[in-house]
Amino acid sequence: MADKIRVLVVDDSAAIRRIVGDAVSQDPDLELAGTAPNGKVALEQIGRHKFDIVTLDVEMPELDGLATLKAIRQTHRSLPVIMFSALTERGARTTIEALTAGANDYLCKTGDGSGNAVERVRNELIPRVKALVAKARSWQAPGSVGGAAPTSAPPPRLNLAAPRATRIELIAIGVSTGGPAALGEFLPRLPANLSVPILIVQHMPALFTRMLAERLSSQCKIRVEEARSGQAAEPGLALIAPGDFHMVMGRELGSPRLTLNQNPHENGCRPAVDPMFKSVAEIYGDRVLGLILTGMGVDGLRGAEAIRSKGGRIWAQDEASSVVWGMAGAVTRAGLAEQVLPLSKLADALAEATRSGRADIRNLRAPG
Repeated sequence: MADKIRVLVVDDSAAIRRIVGDAVSQDPDLELAGTAPNGKVALEQIGRHKFDIVTLDVEMPELDGLATLKAIRQTHRSLPVIMFSALTERGARTTIEALTAGANDYLCKTGDGSGNAVERVRNELIPRVKALVAKARSWQAPGSVGGAAPTSAPPPRLNLAAPRATRIELIAIGVSTGGPAALGEFLPRLPANLSVPILIVQHMPALFTRMLAERLSSQCKIRVEEARSGQAAEPGLALIAPGDFHMVMGRELGSPRLTLNQNPHENGCRPAVDPMFKSVAEIYGDRVLGLILTGMGVDGLRGAEAIRSKGGRIWAQDEASSVVWGMAGAVTRAGLAEQVLPLSKLADALAEATRSGRADIRNLRAPG
């Protein structure tokens, strides 16, 4: 990037401000442009200076992270915000609320200010900062009208045989950065009589996934739960992989059942999308529809290949509606995505696909 990324670090802990500040300052593409001990001071700084991204503590005196985020969104709708949360029930609940209220991503606090803590923050935070700012700047690039996101390029020709027109019996979803808001937008639009189960891998730690399931369940017509080992996938039920566990589908006495395991991380993640996708490909074959939503990285790419090799279908969220077009972009560029759709069209398309076996979504494509 030609211009350095200007970062505002907001946290009531001087130690955390130092850790994050050191991590930012060590990257040549970033500039520590300001710090603030609470939301009130942060809003004053945002009103006076230009920042490209804000890291925002969840729990602070005077004005906490959630209230600060809501105030930022009233005046700076496209300013990327990354929440910093403690690994506590209160922190998890507030973070989920923040993510659905407009925060772009989150990072969990650990460490005591040592060099290892700085390295962990640098490794986890800096890629998020660069990806989110790159997307925000693309909205303002020459050629975009009125701040509208650039339209995604048409997907390439598929390099595998077209999926067979069999009835869908399972929807499997992989999602990461921007996922809680994306799931919160399209899952509530699915009908209560959805005829198939849904399995979801959202990159999140333990506790956060339970909070996410509870929040989505309160918003949706279908049931949403955190998955349990041995559980059956039922029509109208969405199961979210618990944090720190891979979720895979197997057979128990001839019946498909979920298994949770703590096998090694894949693509740096646990839960990961690839193991889930590969397992449902083996069980459901051409009757599975895999959906890749917004997220960083390439998790889900190998699993999507497995689903397509069995004759199943892969859909992807389009670039314009994604917070980060990493995972969905990877399957699209690989020629694996049968359809590339905006988030606003997914619920109708999925509902139609489960009714008719093979969705006719000619009228649901993204404009352009």
